[in-house]
Amino acid sequence: MRKGFDGLAVLVQQVLAQNPHSGALFAFRGKRGHLAKLLWFDGQGLCLFSKRLDRGRFVWPVTATGTVVLTPAQLSMLLEGIDWRRPERTFTPTLAG
Repeated sequence: MRKGFDGLAVLVQQVLAQNPHSGALFAFRGKRGHLAKLLWFDGQGLCLFSKRLDRGRFVWPVTATGTVVLTPAQLSMLLEGIDWRRPERTFTPTLAG
């Protein structure tokens, strides 16, 4: 997951055949599943959000086409580390730090 703004925008254009400046939100997950990056265009420029889970992993939807449409609730659960197919956390911290 070394790609930044430009590398992810190229992936959106070439692999997904989408326009990264369309205003849609594009989500990417690292190989091990503990890192996610979101790319979107806010009208002025590209924005990149990155989240790494300390424990657990992001539960990613399986798709044959490479793209999937999520509701805002499903995306929120995905970013919280909750399996959005059956809502429960993949890891619950017991101690701080």
